[in-house]
Amino acid sequence: MLTDPTDPSRVLIEVADLDGDSEPVKMYGEPLREIVTWARTYLTQPHPSLGRKGPVCPYVHTALDRGTFYLAVCPGEPTVDDLSALLAGYRSWFQRLVAPEGVSPQYRTILVLVPDLPDARAAAVIDAAQLVLKSEYVAAGLMIGEFYPGPPPKAGLWNPDFRPLGSPVPLLAIRHMVASDFPFLKEDPEHTAAYLERFGDRPPAALREAIAAVRPG
Repeated sequence: MLTDPTDPSRVLIEVADLDGDSEPVKMYGEPLREIVTWARTYLTQPHPSLGRKGPVCPYVHTALDRGTFYLAVCPGEPTVDDLSALLAGYRSWFQRLVAPEGVSPQYRTILVLVPDLPDARAAAVIDAAQLVLKSEYVAAGLMIGEFYPGPPPKAGLWNPDFRPLGSPVPLLAIRHMVASDFPFLKEDPEHTAAYLERFGDRPPAALREAIAAVRPG
């Protein structure tokens, strides 16, 4: 388990910690293990409705294998403001984390679980917090993703009838922006500008036409 040197109350749980008896694992071992199982059996696997080949998330398998898949818990039933404030601290720590030698930063992720949040409130709280946080994350070259039972109504990129963001426990996921994220950012000029700053000179071939259409000048 990692402890934030700037705030000892902020911890990150590694997958190997789930076999131990730390206080977070004692209190929330069941939902933590449930999310790791979900990651291994859903995110790292192909899905018939995905609309493309490969796993649902192409980065999770390496993150799990190389020890850069981190978990955190937001206890209780937070308000949107509570959750947004908590995530601000984890965003700052995420930016200071160093991946193991030979592991690209794109494989690092933090999943902040909100296991006490009732399903009836999960959609409203998680969606609202993600909306509040997204612009700050994107400006920093990061993405913040919303997951909860339901699933969330956002459609998949390759199949508009597929809803890929369902998870057994409500959570927000922090990760680095990658070149394939353009479709998630193109509707907002500031988000588009942040994307172009990082990937405008090396867009994926499949997105070059769409990116050229929004490029200034």
